[in-house]
Amino acid sequence: MMQNVIRNILISCAAVLLCACGSGSVPKPFGYFNIAVPDTAYLPLSAYETADGNRPCAGFPYDFDLSKNAQVVLRTDSGEQYWMNIHYPSLNADIHCSYKPVEGNLRQLTDDAMGFVYKHVSQASAIPERAYENPDKRVYGVLFNLQGNTASPSQFFVTDSARHFFRASIYCNCRPNADSLAPIYDYLQQDVIRIVESLEWK
Repeated sequence: MMQNVIRNILISCAAVLLCACGSGSVPKPFGYFNIAVPDTAYLPLSAYETADGNRPCAGFPYDFDLSKNAQVVLRTDSGEQYWMNIHYPSLNADIHCSYKPVEGNLRQLTDDAMGFVYKHVSQASAIPERAYENPDKRVYGVLFNLQGNTASPSQFFVTDSARHFFRASIYCNCRPNADSLAPIYDYLQQDVIRIVESLEWK
């Protein structure tokens, strides 16, 4: 009787050992959270209203199509007029926007804008640029796509070369990781293109 019990235990152990001798464990591939981006609709920046019904951008010297998923946060701390952040609460991201009047200093403004772009050259794998022009609206500029793990994945500046200069850059409020943030970058890139293509001076 005891021999049967011992034999059954040994057979069970042998079966377990034979089953355990299969292929080794395979680690799971590295993955990222699935980021759902919202659908987009637009309204003119000049028509944007705060919760109390004010239109803080109605008197700005520029106008463009603003995503209805965004909020305008005026940047009064800069000491400059017409500066703002376009904040996307659901994406934890911003488009920082600044404006300067052109007063014989177009070259300086352009050099400063280029300097902000190329501050990221050590982290960028490439910085392709695309020229933009709309003679009917007197809007001329350059759009930069900063590839790699840069703090700002996209920047641009536009001007009419005589009176107005507008610059903007995308920032996500987290550690930059181009792979995991790709859906947000793509979404915001489309909004940036919409801003550039719809922008007009007032």
